[in-house]
Amino acid sequence: MKVLGKTFLLNIFLLAIFLTVLLSTASIAQEKEEVRISPKAAVEQTVGFTKITIDYSRPGVKGRKIWGGLVPYDVVWRAGANEATKITFSTDVIIDGKKLKAGSYSFFAIPTPKNWTLIFNKVADQWGGFEYNDTEDALRIVVTPETDDNCWQEWLAYTITKTSDNTAAIQLVWEKLKVPFNVEVDI
Repeated sequence: MKVLGKTFLLNIFLLAIFLTVLLSTASIAQEKEEVRISPKAAVEQTVGFTKITIDYSRPGVKGRKIWGGLVPYDVVWRAGANEATKITFSTDVIIDGKKLKAGSYSFFAIPTPKNWTLIFNKVADQWGGFEYNDTEDALRIVVTPETDDNCWQEWLAYTITKTSDNTAAIQLVWEKLKVPFNVEVDI
């Protein structure tokens, strides 16, 4: 009878541990998800037979100095917040006259007061720009940003405007700045 009692107590003890682990796991799984300070967003456009998708997070100005402040000049920036901005082309494209193969790329920028270098990096899924490696760059282009004092964009946004059957204009728009580049596809 003593052996049965010890086995019974051992089973009760193991059951108690099991239930404790199960209940604590369930309570962790039910924790409330917090609102992201820089919410996720995506924009998508088909041009010809090419699907273009941009996945990014939208930081807000929130009264801060953006260019040369929150986003420093002459430093690689993830062109958004949180995860690096990701841009995907379903077919080969031409970006401002330069060829880029179909695929997903992390999208970075090096802003300066006059010109920006836009970077399409082969490592598509990165957190921020902390592990950015320029040896993985697939393409770099230099563009001139446009300032519009009559336009205000509180939350960073990307736009894709189809300009013909086989072309589109893409813009990063934030604060009073627009950073454009052009995409051409085969049809």
